[in-house]
Amino acid sequence: MILVDTSAWFASLVPSDINYPASTLWMRQNTEPLLITDYILDETLTLLRVRGHNSRAIALGEALFMSEIATLYYLTQEDILLTWRVFKQFSDKGWSFTDCGSKVVMEKLGINQAFSFDHHFRQFGSIIVFP
Repeated sequence: MILVDTSAWFASLVPSDINYPASTLWMRQNTEPLLITDYILDETLTLLRVRGHNSRAIALGEALFMSEIATLYYLTQEDILLTWRVFKQFSDKGWSFTDCGSKVVMEKLGINQAFSFDHHFRQFGSIIVFP
């Protein structure tokens, strides 16, 4: 399973994004199941809307809530408390709370691959970051 971050979802949907060619190519070639957290979903839909891509936000939300393109993982209360600990522990990294939640979920589920253009994912350590 591969966790897909906001930067990758956005790039795969917005042709004017600099990473659009790489993201769409990767999405077409990928054969592994994808995972998105509720925090990444929130962040992605909000980013799409505020940048003027409301119809893309609605289409992505529909596809994700219908589990058509990825599994949606909801952070538990325990996950959120662990995310808070990671957020405090790695305050020197500049990771967002959502990034920290991604790290927690990946460790919890044993996921060692992420699709992201966010350099913070490369700071997580022992994960493979695509593309």
